[in-house]
Amino acid sequence: MRPRIFFFLALSYGSALVKACGGHGHEVREWTQEELDELERKWGTEWGFSGISAFAHLPYHKCLTTPSELFDIAIIGAPFDTAVSYRPGARFGPRAIRAASARQTSFRGFNPRAGINPYQNWARIIDCGDIPITPVDNAVALKQMTAAFTELGARPPVSPLLSKPKLVTLGGDHSLSLPALRAVHEIWGPVRVLHFDAHLDTWHPAKYPSYWASEQARFTHGSMFWLAGDEGLLSNSSSAPSVHAGLRTRLSGLGDYEDDDSQNWVRISADDVDDLGTQGIVNSIMETLGTEDPVYLSVDIDVLDPAFAPGTGTPEPGGWTTRELIRILRGIEGLNLVGADIVEVAPAYQGVGEETALAAAQVVFEILSSMIKKGMGEMGKTGEKTSEDVRDEL
Repeated sequence: MRPRIFFFLALSYGSALVKACGGHGHEVREWTQEELDELERKWGTEWGFSGISAFAHLPYHKCLTTPSELFDIAIIGAPFDTAVSYRPGARFGPRAIRAASARQTSFRGFNPRAGINPYQNWARIIDCGDIPITPVDNAVALKQMTAAFTELGARPPVSPLLSKPKLVTLGGDHSLSLPALRAVHEIWGPVRVLHFDAHLDTWHPAKYPSYWASEQARFTHGSMFWLAGDEGLLSNSSSAPSVHAGLRTRLSGLGDYEDDDSQNWVRISADDVDDLGTQGIVNSIMETLGTEDPVYLSVDIDVLDPAFAPGTGTPEPGGWTTRELIRILRGIEGLNLVGADIVEVAPAYQGVGEETALAAAQVVFEILSSMIKKGMGEMGKTGEKTSEDVRDEL
């Protein structure tokens, strides 16, 4: 009899436990907005060294899997580096740039030169995460990036100040500019490009010597602007050229410049800063591009001298200082930017102080500031916003 008694006791205990747990599971507290606001004030702030590694502590969303997520400006990572011709490693660039942006927060995000805080203004800026790009098939990778940029760029913006949102891409090697320009072309048609780089990147694919040529070998981080021009993505009007700035690379011959001329580019060399100064460089860019035409901005971190940005795939001595590049970026805030990228950050080659990634993160901050200020000025929109998405730094 005793075993049966123990058996029924066990059943009774189990039944009581299930009822207790079941009853507990239905006790869902409903929080008031006031209580939620109090929790946000209590726990919502972040130090620069805390929180997940989203760019500048911005709200993070996997935008490609949440099509309802809207934004005015999106930070999007493109961790791809298998179209390089020298040192790989830029696939880790987006992660490094985000980490280096940790001290950029909404609380201390005021940009004195622009007179605004880009993170507390009219635009909803979010971090959309990374495009999951295959590292084993460049043809598929190109399709993935083109599809991702096109989908994100076609979403409606949050602010009425914009007709379409803007994407700022963290690279990744420079080849990503081709799919980015394809997406921009879907909205704006042929655009002009401002290209900061040590290298031309308008090389005809045939200029890369190889007996084993292939269709896919045409797509590299040195041929993407040639391909973009060939696809009709860039302005071909002689009165509306694109601009290179910071050039100093070796060439196969002067024929490289002739090819570049035929593709409708104007060149500013790294040495020009010695004769013209940063303001002279700014003047040259603005006189060429103006303030009305849509411009895509592409910044290869190797425009900087390796003393300031050693963490890159194709370093070239004799480049600009970080301060010179920032000063020039601040001077071109009047451009009508429709998209931008910062590429070729390869953190494996930088020092322990993260100087290359820090420079790249500052470049993004300056680009965002200019985009926000341009929107305010043209639309007569001033003042700042408060947002539940903003996370302040203590």
